[in-house]
Amino acid sequence: MSRKPMVRPGGRSARVQESVHAAVRALEAEAGREALTVPLIAARAGVTPSTIYRRWGDLHELLSDVAVERLRPESPPEDHGSLGADLAAWAEQFLEEMSAQPGRAYIRDALLGDDTNASRCSAYAAEQIEVILARAAQRGEAAPEVETVLDHVVAPMMYRILFRPDGLSPSYARRLVEELLG
Repeated sequence: MSRKPMVRPGGRSARVQESVHAAVRALEAEAGREALTVPLIAARAGVTPSTIYRRWGDLHELLSDVAVERLRPESPPEDHGSLGADLAAWAEQFLEEMSAQPGRAYIRDALLGDDTNASRCSAYAAEQIEVILARAAQRGEAAPEVETVLDHVVAPMMYRILFRPDGLSPSYARRLVEELLG
Protein backbone atom coordinates (compact mmCIF):
# COMPACT_ATOMS: atom_id res chain seq x y z
CA MET A 1 0.00 0.00 0.00
CA SER A 2 1.33 3.42 -0.93
CA ARG A 3 2.01 5.86 1.88
CA LYS A 4 1.73 8.91 -0.36
CA PRO A 5 -1.34 11.00 0.46
CA MET A 6 -3.04 13.22 -2.07
CA VAL A 7 -1.06 16.44 -2.43
CA ARG A 8 -3.05 19.67 -2.64
CA PRO A 9 -1.43 22.15 -5.04
CA GLY A 10 0.04 24.94 -2.95
CA GLY A 11 -0.73 23.18 0.35
CA ARG A 12 1.76 22.31 3.07
CA SER A 13 2.11 18.78 1.71
CA ALA A 14 3.07 20.15 -1.71
CA ARG A 15 5.64 22.48 -0.14
CA VAL A 16 7.15 19.63 1.88
CA GLN A 17 7.28 17.41 -1.20
CA GLU A 18 9.00 20.10 -3.25
CA SER A 19 11.55 20.92 -0.53
CA VAL A 20 12.36 17.23 0.01
CA HIS A 21 12.63 16.55 -3.73
CA ALA A 22 14.87 19.61 -4.14
CA ALA A 23 17.05 18.40 -1.26
CA VAL A 24 17.41 14.96 -2.87
CA ARG A 25 18.38 16.49 -6.23
CA ALA A 26 20.90 18.90 -4.66
CA LEU A 27 22.51 16.33 -2.35
CA GLU A 28 22.69 13.76 -5.13
CA ALA A 29 24.47 16.30 -7.35
CA GLU A 30 26.87 17.30 -4.55
CA ALA A 31 27.68 14.00 -2.88
CA GLY A 32 26.33 11.22 -5.09
CA ARG A 33 23.44 8.85 -4.60
CA GLU A 34 25.37 6.57 -2.25
CA ALA A 35 25.71 9.37 0.32
CA LEU A 36 21.97 10.00 0.59
CA THR A 37 20.33 9.28 3.94
CA VAL A 38 16.94 10.26 5.30
CA PRO A 39 18.46 12.42 8.10
CA LEU A 40 20.72 14.23 5.62
CA ILE A 41 17.84 14.89 3.21
CA ALA A 42 15.57 16.01 6.06
CA ALA A 43 18.16 18.48 7.34
CA ARG A 44 18.63 19.98 3.87
CA ALA A 45 14.86 20.17 3.29
CA GLY A 46 14.17 21.75 6.68
CA VAL A 47 11.90 18.94 7.88
CA THR A 48 12.28 16.19 10.44
CA PRO A 49 13.24 12.65 9.39
CA SER A 50 9.88 11.49 10.75
CA THR A 51 8.15 13.71 8.16
CA ILE A 52 9.97 11.81 5.41
CA TYR A 53 9.28 8.41 6.96
CA ARG A 54 5.58 9.26 7.38
CA ARG A 55 5.19 10.42 3.77
CA TRP A 56 7.46 7.98 1.93
CA GLY A 57 8.13 5.12 4.32
CA ASP A 58 11.81 4.68 3.48
CA LEU A 59 14.66 6.06 1.37
CA HIS A 60 13.93 3.74 -1.58
CA GLU A 61 10.34 4.97 -1.83
CA LEU A 62 11.50 8.59 -1.65
CA LEU A 63 14.10 8.05 -4.37
CA SER A 64 11.44 6.30 -6.44
CA ASP A 65 9.07 9.26 -6.07
CA VAL A 66 11.80 11.73 -7.07
CA ALA A 67 12.71 9.58 -10.08
CA VAL A 68 9.10 9.43 -11.27
CA GLU A 69 8.90 13.21 -11.16
CA ARG A 70 12.13 13.46 -13.15
CA LEU A 71 10.76 11.06 -15.75
CA ARG A 72 7.61 13.15 -16.31
CA PRO A 73 7.70 14.72 -19.78
CA GLU A 74 7.94 18.49 -19.74
CA SER A 75 5.98 19.07 -22.94
CA PRO A 76 3.86 17.22 -25.49
CA PRO A 77 5.67 15.45 -28.33
CA GLU A 78 6.58 17.62 -31.31
CA ASP A 79 4.42 17.50 -34.42
CA HIS A 80 6.47 16.41 -37.45
CA GLY A 81 3.53 16.13 -39.84
CA SER A 82 2.86 12.39 -39.99
CA LEU A 83 2.35 9.45 -37.69
CA GLY A 84 5.58 7.79 -38.76
CA ALA A 85 7.66 10.94 -38.33
CA ASP A 86 6.03 11.86 -35.00
CA LEU A 87 6.38 8.38 -33.53
CA ALA A 88 9.96 7.93 -34.78
CA ALA A 89 11.04 11.29 -33.35
CA TRP A 90 9.37 10.53 -30.03
CA ALA A 91 10.88 7.02 -29.86
CA GLU A 92 14.36 8.35 -30.66
CA GLN A 93 14.11 10.99 -27.93
CA PHE A 94 12.68 8.49 -25.44
CA LEU A 95 15.50 6.04 -26.16
CA GLU A 96 18.17 8.73 -25.92
CA GLU A 97 16.88 10.07 -22.59
CA MET A 98 16.13 6.73 -20.96
CA SER A 99 19.30 4.95 -22.11
CA ALA A 100 21.64 7.68 -20.85
CA GLN A 101 23.14 7.00 -17.41
CA PRO A 102 20.79 9.41 -15.57
CA GLY A 103 17.75 7.94 -17.35
CA ARG A 104 18.71 4.36 -16.44
CA ALA A 105 19.25 5.42 -12.81
CA TYR A 106 15.82 7.10 -12.72
CA ILE A 107 14.20 3.98 -14.16
CA ARG A 108 15.87 1.77 -11.55
CA ASP A 109 14.84 4.13 -8.76
CA ALA A 110 11.27 4.35 -10.05
CA LEU A 111 11.03 0.56 -10.04
CA LEU A 112 12.25 0.40 -6.42
CA GLY A 113 9.05 2.06 -5.25
CA ASP A 114 5.58 0.65 -5.07
CA ASP A 115 3.60 -0.33 -8.17
CA THR A 116 2.03 3.13 -8.26
CA ASN A 117 5.33 4.69 -9.32
CA ALA A 118 5.90 2.21 -12.14
CA SER A 119 2.31 2.78 -13.27
CA ARG A 120 2.89 6.54 -13.31
CA CYS A 121 5.93 6.10 -15.54
CA SER A 122 3.97 3.88 -17.89
CA ALA A 123 1.14 6.42 -17.93
CA TYR A 124 3.57 9.19 -18.95
CA ALA A 125 4.62 7.21 -22.03
CA ALA A 126 1.02 6.27 -22.84
CA GLU A 127 -0.08 9.91 -22.60
CA GLN A 128 2.67 11.00 -24.99
CA ILE A 129 1.71 8.25 -27.44
CA GLU A 130 -1.99 9.20 -27.15
CA VAL A 131 -1.10 12.74 -28.27
CA ILE A 132 0.74 11.38 -31.30
CA LEU A 133 -2.07 8.98 -32.23
CA ALA A 134 -4.73 11.69 -31.80
CA ARG A 135 -2.80 13.94 -34.19
CA ALA A 136 -2.61 11.10 -36.70
CA ALA A 137 -6.37 10.56 -36.43
CA GLN A 138 -6.97 14.29 -37.00
CA ARG A 139 -4.88 14.04 -40.17
CA GLY A 140 -6.91 11.02 -41.29
CA GLU A 141 -4.07 8.55 -40.82
CA ALA A 142 -4.72 4.99 -39.68
CA ALA A 143 -3.14 4.52 -36.29
CA PRO A 144 -2.56 1.56 -33.97
CA GLU A 145 -3.87 1.40 -30.41
CA VAL A 146 -1.79 2.90 -27.60
CA GLU A 147 -1.19 -0.57 -26.08
CA THR A 148 0.11 -1.82 -29.44
CA VAL A 149 2.68 0.99 -29.55
CA LEU A 150 3.67 0.27 -25.96
CA ASP A 151 4.09 -3.44 -26.75
CA HIS A 152 5.99 -3.02 -30.02
CA VAL A 153 8.06 0.13 -29.44
CA VAL A 154 8.32 1.05 -25.75
CA ALA A 155 8.57 -2.45 -24.23
CA PRO A 156 11.48 -3.61 -26.43
CA MET A 157 13.34 -0.36 -25.81
CA MET A 158 12.85 -0.64 -22.05
CA TYR A 159 14.07 -4.25 -22.07
CA ARG A 160 17.19 -3.25 -23.99
CA ILE A 161 17.79 -0.19 -21.79
CA LEU A 162 17.61 -2.27 -18.62
CA PHE A 163 19.23 -5.53 -19.69
CA ARG A 164 21.12 -5.07 -22.98
CA PRO A 165 22.03 -1.39 -23.30
CA ASP A 166 25.03 -1.80 -25.60
CA GLY A 167 24.55 -0.73 -29.18
CA LEU A 168 21.34 1.24 -28.74
CA SER A 169 20.98 3.95 -31.36
CA PRO A 170 18.35 6.13 -32.97
CA SER A 171 18.20 3.64 -35.84
CA TYR A 172 16.97 0.97 -33.39
CA ALA A 173 14.08 3.21 -32.31
CA ARG A 174 13.24 4.04 -35.95
CA ARG A 175 13.33 0.35 -36.89
CA LEU A 176 10.84 -0.52 -34.14
CA VAL A 177 8.48 2.18 -35.39
CA GLU A 178 8.88 1.08 -39.02
CA GLU A 179 8.14 -2.54 -38.07
CA LEU A 180 5.06 -1.45 -36.12
CA LEU A 181 3.66 0.70 -38.91
CA GLY A 182 4.63 -1.75 -41.65
